[in-house]
Amino acid sequence: MASKRDHYEVLGVGKDATEDALKKAYRKLALENHPDRNPGNAEAETRFKEAAEAYAVLSDPQKKARYDQFGHAGVDGQQGGSGFQSAEDIFAAFGEMFGGGSGGGFFEQFFSGGRARGRGRRGTSLKIDLQIELAEVATGVKKTLQIKRPEACDGCAGTGQKPGTGKNRCVTCGGRGEVLRNQGFFQLRQTCPACQGQGETIADPCTKCRGRAFLPKEVPITLQIPPGIQDGHAERIQGQGEPGVGGGPPGDLVVVVHVAEHPIITRNEDDLLMQTRVSFRQAALGDTIEIPTITGETASLEIPAGTQAGERLRIKGQGLPRIDGYGKGSLIVQVQIDVPKKLSKEQEDLLRKFDDLEDSKRGKKGGKKTMFEKVKDYFS
Repeated sequence: MASKRDHYEVLGVGKDATEDALKKAYRKLALENHPDRNPGNAEAETRFKEAAEAYAVLSDPQKKARYDQFGHAGVDGQQGGSGFQSAEDIFAAFGEMFGGGSGGGFFEQFFSGGRARGRGRRGTSLKIDLQIELAEVATGVKKTLQIKRPEACDGCAGTGQKPGTGKNRCVTCGGRGEVLRNQGFFQLRQTCPACQGQGETIADPCTKCRGRAFLPKEVPITLQIPPGIQDGHAERIQGQGEPGVGGGPPGDLVVVVHVAEHPIITRNEDDLLMQTRVSFRQAALGDTIEIPTITGETASLEIPAGTQAGERLRIKGQGLPRIDGYGKGSLIVQVQIDVPKKLSKEQEDLLRKFDDLEDSKRGKKGGKKTMFEKVKDYFS
């Protein structure tokens, strides 16, 4: 099987291309290679889909970052991938770029060529927000969402008409399913607004849905969130949006994932950062302590002798899984040293003795003066 071309090569742009440059390059290629402009040309259809896939990856900051780091392996097979199987899929994803909605607007009308009648219209995509915990990012999680969307009316089985009744020929378009509109020097074909391109209208509407064919209903949707997902990631579930019109395919459901803040752990890409407190003795002499991890387990942390306040120690493999599935980040622990507010007489004496020993040690070895000693000498 032939290897896939580089996405930047497909669009003819560099890695520093702006959003406008990407959009301009994709629009140009899409117009040149549209199947209606190149009937029967399999190579043009391949270039058309290839350009759409390249734009879908490079216009998404997260997908672009994975692609820049891992190439096609970083984005192929990932949930929320392009999944373009036909021109209709591409119209639904990028139709607004060409002056219309999910159907492709002017771009689709320009090439429609009289195919409108009887062709269903894709349903509207839905968008919802989902909040998950940082611990769920570490393991991945399955969520069941309740979404409200139009469902086929059970009174008419989604036809919009009373059972046993028929339809009438649309008087607006004469049954053609489309109307002509003059725009300057051009004559454009548009889907008929009265019959939605079906060429027929309902003669006797259903009393339950009043001819709308659909009624709002809450439905459960199960979504598998992969480990390592980033805050703000948009997960697309194909076919779970609003139903299509006239037998058209349903839209998609776009779930925007938000990661809640953790009370003690913060995230930096795949690494996690937290603080821990140790005693002066542990910092000075060294120790091994247990640190809680994001999954609720514990990990051993070696405190080297002489550890300073604010020093950061790393536990490899205790961070978040990388989104490409290869390895994990680190848990970075910032050490804070506990200073007791009250000391016993014995503790005070021991600390003063320790201080005297330090002074004696510096004197014998000719150690460097402290900042306080330097300032004192300057003003004396």
